[in-house]
Amino acid sequence: MKILSNRAKSLWAKKENNDGQELWLPLVAHLMDAKNVINWLYNIWLDDSQKSVIQQNLSTDDTQKLVKFIGYFHDIGKATPAFQTKPSYNRDLQLDDELMEKLLRNGFTKLSDYRPSSRRYSPHAIAGETLLENFGLNDSIGSIIGAHHGKPAEKFFDYEDQIYDYTSNYFQSDNDTSVQNNWEKVHKELIQYGLSQSDYNQLQDVPKINQEQAVLLTGLLIMADWIASSEFLNNDLSRPMFPLIRLDQSIDDINLKQRFQNAIMTWDISGHWTPIPVINIDEHYEKRWGFKPRSVQRLMSQVIGKITDPGLIIIEAPMGIGKTEIALTAAEQLSLTSGTSGVFMGLPTQATSNAMFSRVDDWVGDLVKEENTSLPIKLMHGKAQFNQENKNLPRAENVGDQQSVVINSWFSGKKSMLADFTIGTIDHVLLMSLKQKHLFLRHLGLSGKVVIIDEIHAYDSYMNSYLKRTLQWLGAYHIPVIALSATLPKERRAALMAAYYRGKYGHKIGDGKWQDNQSYPLLTYLDGKTVHQFDEFPKTNNPHKNKIVRLDVDDDELISKVVESIENGGVAGIIVNTVKRAQKLSQLIPENIPTLTLHSSFLAPDRTKLEDKLQSNIGKNANRPDKMIVIGTQVLEQSLDIDFDVLFTDVAPMDLILQRMGRLHRHNITRPSQLSEPTTYILGIHSFGDYGDANESIYAKYLLMKTDYFLPSKIQLPTDISPLVQKVYESENDQKIAEITKPYVELKNYEKQEQRKAQVYQIEAPYPKASLHGWLDRSQQNIEDDASAEAAVRDIKESIEVVILQHASDGDYLLDGRNINDVDEDIIAQQLIRLPNAITPNISKSIDRLEQLTERYYHNWQDSIWLKGAIALPLDRHFEAKFNGWKIHYSKKLGLMYEKDEQDE
Repeated sequence: MKILSNRAKSLWAKKENNDGQELWLPLVAHLMDAKNVINWLYNIWLDDSQKSVIQQNLSTDDTQKLVKFIGYFHDIGKATPAFQTKPSYNRDLQLDDELMEKLLRNGFTKLSDYRPSSRRYSPHAIAGETLLENFGLNDSIGSIIGAHHGKPAEKFFDYEDQIYDYTSNYFQSDNDTSVQNNWEKVHKELIQYGLSQSDYNQLQDVPKINQEQAVLLTGLLIMADWIASSEFLNNDLSRPMFPLIRLDQSIDDINLKQRFQNAIMTWDISGHWTPIPVINIDEHYEKRWGFKPRSVQRLMSQVIGKITDPGLIIIEAPMGIGKTEIALTAAEQLSLTSGTSGVFMGLPTQATSNAMFSRVDDWVGDLVKEENTSLPIKLMHGKAQFNQENKNLPRAENVGDQQSVVINSWFSGKKSMLADFTIGTIDHVLLMSLKQKHLFLRHLGLSGKVVIIDEIHAYDSYMNSYLKRTLQWLGAYHIPVIALSATLPKERRAALMAAYYRGKYGHKIGDGKWQDNQSYPLLTYLDGKTVHQFDEFPKTNNPHKNKIVRLDVDDDELISKVVESIENGGVAGIIVNTVKRAQKLSQLIPENIPTLTLHSSFLAPDRTKLEDKLQSNIGKNANRPDKMIVIGTQVLEQSLDIDFDVLFTDVAPMDLILQRMGRLHRHNITRPSQLSEPTTYILGIHSFGDYGDANESIYAKYLLMKTDYFLPSKIQLPTDISPLVQKVYESENDQKIAEITKPYVELKNYEKQEQRKAQVYQIEAPYPKASLHGWLDRSQQNIEDDASAEAAVRDIKESIEVVILQHASDGDYLLDGRNINDVDEDIIAQQLIRLPNAITPNISKSIDRLEQLTERYYHNWQDSIWLKGAIALPLDRHFEAKFNGWKIHYSKKLGLMYEKDEQDE
């Protein structure tokens, strides 16, 4: 083993003054720490699926060498005068001077006189890539070194230009060869030492790799660097990992091997999933879910279990058939086949994510018992920290040798997707295609999971652009993807399959009969390079025959009709397209009829209580009331297992109407005799082509016209689902419909516009021959939280989330009457609601005003871990406030309401 000179040993990687104690870490110690960590992560933490991507065209030995190489060399750019003369973060001049003295004593002459004017143009990640490529490293590997702080060099980066333009950043002087030689010697020495540590003879021996390999290796390197840079686990001083040393110590005083082993034992506090075979489908369902599978579930699970090279699997089946059980069973089957060791499940909303989290938590609990280990789970959405089930899970560091589903606190923030089991809103998988710093970590996390996407039909043109690009990358990583839908247009099915196929194989998919199949239920799956379909399901013995009634009446007449329909008992559901309409209709219902209103404009705790009440009243095995009216928006159509006796719904595209009908007569229960026939009343069709401004502002007029045209007076579920959806989304039959051309052109132009808009911040499709250079050029800025990320991939206007409280002369209260001094701060932080865009047209001015109100009434929030950064909108004793020319009122029954303040005009 090569012996390092004192000059190389004197270079520092980190320095700090900790409560008066001056500490440092030699650069070579940090390089070795990172090399040891990434080697362990590759061999122990990565699953076989991820390894197979990284090992493409490489032998096992070559891969091992490469992994150690990038681990050691990641921070080689710190061996430059530009970095070594950087002041400490807290401007500790004495610490800086003492380390400078160490460098001067060991041969870095004149360094104390060095005053770089262009230091910021050679950050150490870019400097590391520059040095290595200058000595002969290929740019497919060099770009990984340049990207290890989250963003690679720009597309036309040239290491020669970097050295020519900023010579003194690398060699201390532009022209003093004696000074330059000192740095060149230490560069060569550190490179030779690193080559010996990774078993290469020269930089030219390091192999070139493709883009997918580079992305995953960069993610792994970032992860390794973050671990190796942690002095303590999650800042817990009782759990040391890679601590700094005293100034009077050197690398010779560090046992690098023991240091690494202690750190990894401290960090590796949760287990890893090892799937076991699913042998008998019936026994598996009984074991996991407590019931025997339906025939559709059994047949789909049997077919999926025979797939040998899994790709995209699309499950089209009726609402309430149990697609979640099929998907989680498939996750076990496909994890074993593909070598993955985790699952991500993406859902349309936070509410559906919360509901699914509970089910997946139970499922992982079963795996824990079988594995006899602890497995980490992560709920990913903007209010996950308030989810009670999530809060109640034990922390991994506290369970010891017990077996449990746990929260591993290290997997938080940008590291969240690295947890084995993650459940969240669809945004978190769509973000795989958004240019943003540290995107490599999201790719690394998803590359080791079976990805399940629920309600695959529920995403608009903008989101579908991100979805297709994401599927291309998941295909490139050979990750099994399970897409679930009850109502999927065949064009969408074909587009999703084409995107995945192109990512996996690098060329277009061929045409086939599978593209036009309208069978239902239907299983479409990619096995190797062939698309297969299975549609041999038994006929439904008792199909639901739904009566469709068009009802064009005003709101008062509507409510009279709803009340009349449940005169002798029953539960009526009213699903409308806007929050304001839901609130207006709720106010018209007689007070003697139990009513529940649900939409997005409730405080988070109130909405949770309403969802729980909804499930307990009309969910599965619920104690149903004699009479009830439920009014809600689109939140009622997605993934909620609720049951109406009669349904009234605003007009919407056919697939969404069918989704809403999936909440009608859903369960096998006794109903009032007058509601024994499932009946859906369609509202808002004034005449053909006239659906009202509100409905037409939400849904494309083309789709509403097609729905109107093909909507029959009777619908038989599930057999009519696919034919009706295909009729609406196929353009071949448009010539039969008068006045459809203009709405069709408007829709297509809108879709093109949305796709162009989406592509502005999208990463390119996988291109194996490309390096990482330019991969994140023009990246989206200020993506620091779930709300901004959601806005980026959903194309929604920026909005403001506020804490709503009641401010009175005798104190401040939650809206349920509790004084804020009597409740924990996390309870206060949950009183969140998103203000409508209409009342905050100027975001920055609105935030300024809200911050002033918050400072006036709640200035101590800045000292709170839960409330720091939160902004408040105080309401008066009538639960009202005036803001930006609007009168705002909050009702626990109706949610947030607002109207123009006439006195302000």
